[in-house]
Amino acid sequence: MISLAAGVLYLSLAVTQANAKEFKIAVGDSSGSPQEALGLHFAQELKERTQGKHSVRLFLNGQLGSEQDTVNDAALGTLDFSLLAINNITPFSPSVGILTLPYMMQSLDEAVELTQGPIGQELIDNTVRDAGVRIVGWTYSGFRVLSNSKKPVETLDDLKGLLVRVPKNAIMIDTYKAWGINPTPMAWSETFAALQQKVVDGQDNPYMTIHSMNFHEVQQYITNLRYLFSIEPLIVSESVFQDQDDATQQAILEAGKAATEFSAGFLVESEDRIKQGLLAKGMQISEPADGEKAWIEKATQDVWPSYYDSIGGKDKVNAALRALGRDEI
Repeated sequence: MISLAAGVLYLSLAVTQANAKEFKIAVGDSSGSPQEALGLHFAQELKERTQGKHSVRLFLNGQLGSEQDTVNDAALGTLDFSLLAINNITPFSPSVGILTLPYMMQSLDEAVELTQGPIGQELIDNTVRDAGVRIVGWTYSGFRVLSNSKKPVETLDDLKGLLVRVPKNAIMIDTYKAWGINPTPMAWSETFAALQQKVVDGQDNPYMTIHSMNFHEVQQYITNLRYLFSIEPLIVSESVFQDQDDATQQAILEAGKAATEFSAGFLVESEDRIKQGLLAKGMQISEPADGEKAWIEKATQDVWPSYYDSIGGKDKVNAALRALGRDEI
């Protein structure tokens, strides 16, 4: 009886070991970033929720390809997970673009409301349908502020003459055009070198990213814009997800939810400290003139109407505004 029990236990352990998997997560940003923080917390949660059966390995700094490439790889099932900026999913699932409309989200609370409520669930369903990937977590990185190496920028006129790098995202490109300049679309992996070599003068990203990427080495001035709250989802290949047993699927979803909650707290605890650190390193921070009124008017009046159709109609925008307790358009 003892040898039989031992044999059953051995076979059970062998099956468990055979089914164990080390999931790979492509991470666009570097060490110290909100993306890494969420990824590490997700890894810890998944390991605990599967009793150590599954583990996660992070590949930072775009080691596994550009953010848009990782969406393709995940759709094909050749990559398990990716952590990336929301604007890099939009080309594959346009309705997600509602989260990149300038000034749609004006606080962390509003970002949480949109991503974790019914609208967020609809966007998750859409990405599964459109792109073959499933959003299982949300990184909250804060507002994308403008940095540059030439001069303080407080007004739209101050933007003139600056070459500003933006992601290859139509909404963000059109936002800068509405503000009066033609931005330079560029892959994230090329951005630091372009700033260093003066190919471009500036870029926009959250304080947390400016810190983790050491942009203080190549940038001096920051404009404290609030035009786009940066959200960076954790996606899993839908085919990889469906290949897992029910318990593992549930563990992935629960780990993603826990990591999302952790990310919100991480932002609150870290952003002001990081902002003060950038000031200590010699960066100068300016506020946009007149409470950002001119920036807001140009962006919402000139950009929003152009994207109603691609994000599912004007009614989708109004649904988001209602969820946020704001006036419909």
